Amino acid sequence: RHSDPRKPPRGGQGLNEADLVPIRRTPAIMQLLCSLLAFSSLCWGLSTSQYAPDLITSLPGLAKLPSFKQWSGYLQAGSGKYFHYWFVESQRNPESDPLVLWLNGGPGCSSMEGLLAENGPFRIHDDGSLYMNPYSWNQVANVLYLESPAGVGYSYSSSQKYQVNDQQVAADNYEALQSFFSKFPSFTSNDFYVFGESYGGVYVPSLSARIVNGPASINFKGFGVGNGMSNYELNDVTLIEFSYYHGIIGDDLWDSLQTYCCSEGVCNFYNSTQNNCFDSILEAYRMIQGVGLNVYNLYAPCWGASGYQDRYAADMNNLYRKYQFNVAWQRGILPPGAPIPGVPKCINATAMYVWLNQDNVRQALHIPAFLPNWELCSTLVTSHYQRQYMDMAPFYQELLQNNIRVLVYNGDTDMACNFLGAEKFVESLNQPVMSPYQPWYYKNQVAGFFKEYERITFLTVKGSGHMVPQYRPAQALKMFESFLQNTTYL
Repeated sequence: RHSDPRKPPRGGQGLNEADLVPIRRTPAIMQLLCSLLAFSSLCWGLSTSQYAPDLITSLPGLAKLPSFKQWSGYLQAGSGKYFHYWFVESQRNPESDPLVLWLNGGPGCSSMEGLLAENGPFRIHDDGSLYMNPYSWNQVANVLYLESPAGVGYSYSSSQKYQVNDQQVAADNYEALQSFFSKFPSFTSNDFYVFGESYGGVYVPSLSARIVNGPASINFKGFGVGNGMSNYELNDVTLIEFSYYHGIIGDDLWDSLQTYCCSEGVCNFYNSTQNNCFDSILEAYRMIQGVGLNVYNLYAPCWGASGYQDRYAADMNNLYRKYQFNVAWQRGILPPGAPIPGVPKCINATAMYVWLNQDNVRQALHIPAFLPNWELCSTLVTSHYQRQYMDMAPFYQELLQNNIRVLVYNGDTDMACNFLGAEKFVESLNQPVMSPYQPWYYKNQVAGFFKEYERITFLTVKGSGHMVPQYRPAQALKMFESFLQNTTYL
């Protein structure tokens, strides 16, 4: 593989940038080609409005391709930016089922995690073989997985400049979406939704606002955010409460926090300048992320807990940004076997990393040979990322006024983006309550709780961590289908 990712290999190996942009073909030219090349892939692509060059015809580790079609290739985003996508058709009725865009967060993490470890049709055994996920979201929808922004996963920029901000990511994602519909015009009439998790709490609403205000003809119906970063202050304040009532913070520390950070029933765990309050919050922060707990799932083991990974420090910077605690003190000796680059602490992504970096997998997914190894999360993108939106409420207000339906869902054992903060965020939108807080069920067992407001629902998934479709796949599929069909979650 080429050592310099900026230069494509010589001798025709891999793809050059020109190969990544679809050639414009007029209907007349296509008809002529079809008449000359009967039964060719070009004719197949014309007749079904599907982009034949990106069609996946084999997947290493999978004995036989499933019956649904899938594509992998590149979408033109901003100038000189190429976003890798993997698109899977619905297993039910792709012509009429909704189209859903999925975005993982970070910022700087790949949506291939969503496809291969959460709600996609495949999962990976440790030996590199694939198996089908019976709770894949493409059971009921066409799902587009997009690696965003440039520099994440197999997405790249020809300029190799990866400094980006929230506003630019929304603009680039919007252009990539238009590029998708240029390749797959038959899906423009399908109901369209955007879903994402974690920092997708910023990606999803900001992109949704672009869609609502943009000129593109997209049949946009709604969006969903799972364990999302929607409001930094609410997330920080409620994490202290979450930690105390889940037994992480003891009474002595809780009393200190109440004494030094609270006044007349109002607590400031977000940006207090009082020294004793700061010291108490620092100690709470240490208990949350410095003793070996899995911040993504309180009750799950922390895989590789004794090691330190830079990506984890970046994720922790989502919390208490007003204080910017120095987490370098927790650096330790790495366990035997270096950690996989870009993988957050407590997360095991080895199989995904190994599989996606196999040469035959890259070829099957139409990945240019000049690109470097795939990583779950890009420290390069994260270190250059400029956060602009500390509160997503203005986006929600605008979208709700445009009759866009919204689902905010949270696994209730996640500490990175806890459910209490999400609940308070939804309450702050001041939408009329349509149904009270109540349980919902899966197979006659409580699956979580939900409260419905006008056009927006807040929902918890019992016993789930940060990645809901990974920890509770069956419940997540029911939740997803209920939202798409606009039916009750009971």
